[in-house]
Amino acid sequence: MKPEEIRAFLKDLAQAWPDAKTELHYSSPFTLLVAVVLSAQATDASVNKVTPALFAAAPTPAAMAALGDEGVGALIRTIGLWRNKAKNVVTLSRQLLERHGGTVPGTREELEALAGVGRKTANVVLNVAFNQPTVPVDTHVFRLANRTGLGRGKTVEAVEAALERRIPKDMIRDSHHWLILQGRYVCKARKPECWRCAAMAPCLFPAKTERPVIKPPRGTSV
Repeated sequence: MKPEEIRAFLKDLAQAWPDAKTELHYSSPFTLLVAVVLSAQATDASVNKVTPALFAAAPTPAAMAALGDEGVGALIRTIGLWRNKAKNVVTLSRQLLERHGGTVPGTREELEALAGVGRKTANVVLNVAFNQPTVPVDTHVFRLANRTGLGRGKTVEAVEAALERRIPKDMIRDSHHWLILQGRYVCKARKPECWRCAAMAPCLFPAKTERPVIKPPRGTSV
């Protein structure tokens, strides 16, 4: 996409998702960090089912560390990789206490030094909790960026760099939410629902899908 097409594309997405925000439930930078760690290879909806009880029992790093691996694990068993995630959540809580006085740090380097925190998780926390202009790239954003021509790359890091370079500075922070929601609900992996896309005109995807034809039930006269 050319610069003017990128801005038009993102303006269309902004209109399609005017109230876009993370779908994870949280009440503080700490609970956001934990929720994002739990969401790896799991849906936001599945995470939101377990975090109310988890955060009621352990809303702070000190409480989470005291709950321990088994206590956390008992509350998150319904999500994928729960054993390893429980261990990471407890460990990162202890690290926050030991290294940062129980507060969530606001730099990528410090966040990525915590257990279970990769670049995408760090970028989400920086974007949502600290209002920094980062572009977290998950599977939805990676697919959409390559498919549409918004920012192509063979790796997550390459796509992230392309998006940070190409997205206008005044749109970069909010674009994270627009892109995730568009990729999750419209520009789907198996078959994009192009007929529902508010930003179809600037999109460079050549095999745009048309609105499916609904066939009348058998035996129904036309």
